[in-house]
Amino acid sequence: MDKLTSMIVFTKVAKAGSFASAAKELSLSRAMATKHVMQLENSLGIRLLNRTTRNLSLTEVGVVYLERCLQILDDIEETELAVTRLQTEPRGTLKVNSAPFFGAYHLAPAIAAYHEIYPDVNVELILQAGYVDLIEEGFDLAIHLDNLHDSSLIARKLGGSQRVVCGSPGYFKRHGIPATPDDLKKHNCLVNASLPPRDQWQFSEPESGKTTLVKVSGTLEANVADAIRMATINGLGLALLPTYMAGQDLRKGRLQAVLKDYIPAPMEIHAVYPHRKHLSAKVRTFVDFLHERFHPTPYWEEWAKQAQD
Repeated sequence: MDKLTSMIVFTKVAKAGSFASAAKELSLSRAMATKHVMQLENSLGIRLLNRTTRNLSLTEVGVVYLERCLQILDDIEETELAVTRLQTEPRGTLKVNSAPFFGAYHLAPAIAAYHEIYPDVNVELILQAGYVDLIEEGFDLAIHLDNLHDSSLIARKLGGSQRVVCGSPGYFKRHGIPATPDDLKKHNCLVNASLPPRDQWQFSEPESGKTTLVKVSGTLEANVADAIRMATINGLGLALLPTYMAGQDLRKGRLQAVLKDYIPAPMEIHAVYPHRKHLSAKVRTFVDFLHERFHPTPYWEEWAKQAQD
């Protein structure tokens, strides 16, 4: 028999001074209420109640046990209330993983804005390139860039990012501007090892639907995308960069996009998390907030568009 239920029955009997009254309040039979209390007494090896045909009273030990039972049941109720509030009210620590550039330049400002609305949520933001095991490393969610590989994760699309081939004005002055994807073989193409397609850049022609895959190479390969971006700005070579990374540089003229008639495969941005059932309020509200902020047309696409106008 469930000891917690027996403790509840005992406290009701002790307060009511009657098995019948307690049983009625708990929607139990009098016999079942009696059985619960007897089970407690048998498991403890002590008598909790003095019973006569006319009244019911606590033994000395019963008084002490009642006090402890009331405290335990109050603690359980308080714990359940706290857990329920975590599910219904955004609060606590939210552990988030993101790629370094996106996390620093787009997620961190979003977190500041989110905190204005939900001040009881503290965010622990971990920035790292590459795959992360959400469950093993204890993350509530991650911001995933490009294709999803783990089908066991729940994903919600937040937005997307076009990719552009770009270089600095100084580089183009020295080495010329490629006219077709095949011309990239003659240029110093910088390789971002953390984002596919790495050293194979894929393009499509909107009018013909033709797809072109070009193998590129250059004097720099890095696993952190911002290193590629900075080397490109400083004239080392060309890079295939997402607009969330290059948008401001394109708008301000630090970078120029080329091959505008050839469209690289776009990138999708998802919030991924382990479970949909019983999703905590902090995760649900944070994902909703990011979706509203980045969807359907993110601001970095507007930056890239302004560079073309």
